[in-house]
Amino acid sequence: MRTVYNTATSLDGFIADRDGSLEWLFAVEGAEPGPEGGEALRETEEFIENAGAIVMGATTYEWVREHTGGEPWPYQAPTWILTHRELPRVEGDLRFASADTDQELRDLHADMAGAAGGRDVWVVGGGRLAADLARLGLLDEVVVSVAPVSLGGGAPLLDGRVRLRALEAGLKGPFACLRYEVVRD
Repeated sequence: MRTVYNTATSLDGFIADRDGSLEWLFAVEGAEPGPEGGEALRETEEFIENAGAIVMGATTYEWVREHTGGEPWPYQAPTWILTHRELPRVEGDLRFASADTDQELRDLHADMAGAAGGRDVWVVGGGRLAADLARLGLLDEVVVSVAPVSLGGGAPLLDGRVRLRALEAGLKGPFACLRYEVVRD
């Protein structure tokens, strides 16, 4: 089992624009299925299907919920949403929690790892959550698809210091796809 932060980022390192939107990502030419963008999309879908547990922040949850139009949750794996707010819910295996201390985040990670049943834990976002997991030695990899667009601001890819070691790099359609191992102190 690995804990993997697998996401897309703009060339200047933002996972969402200043309004918290991901529309910029879906506007990237060649990002849709097809000969140019299909390979990266298929690999991401395969990763998602094999994830045993998912964790994200409230902003990511709200964006996904809004863009699925009130339909049942699109992911089959149990999903933790870290929040301090009461959020509208949709049908699905959703678990709302907060983790204000390092110990609470460790305990939450242990719950997710147990639910994953030996499969990967997918950290969807955000950048602060991923950086906190890395700081605690709980994040194993960062997999990022770099889109050919600059946003000039927004939610950072990693909101904190994280040391990484390059494992793999390649091009898939319009994206530069990078895989890193988190270096533990």
